[in-house]
Amino acid sequence: MPHVLPIDVSGEPEHGAPAPGRLIAGDPKFRTWNAEEAPGGLYAGIWEATPGTWRIEYDEWEFCHIISGVSVITEEGGAARTVKAGDAFVLRPGFKGSWQVVETTRKHYVIRL
Repeated sequence: MPHVLPIDVSGEPEHGAPAPGRLIAGDPKFRTWNAEEAPGGLYAGIWEATPGTWRIEYDEWEFCHIISGVSVITEEGGAARTVKAGDAFVLRPGFKGSWQVVETTRKHYVIRL
């Protein structure tokens, strides 16, 4: 097993969308290139979503680095935060709110369950 694992979009992605009960607006579609799935619940790769808005709830910890696009993340009872290419942030377990993709957004992610 190699110790350096490239993260790219050359392979076939997994396709998805928000669960119907979480959809707020639009018809967002997801593509995910999961490059790493390590024991203990660690995942890393690239995720992309087309415009739309849905509710999110995090049980896991996630580091995100926006590669392209524009999204607005709003925590319940909190202010909206616009994220764009170059922005990096952490979503902690217990986060509840919404994710709105304004322009198709692509991010690097690392998730720890």
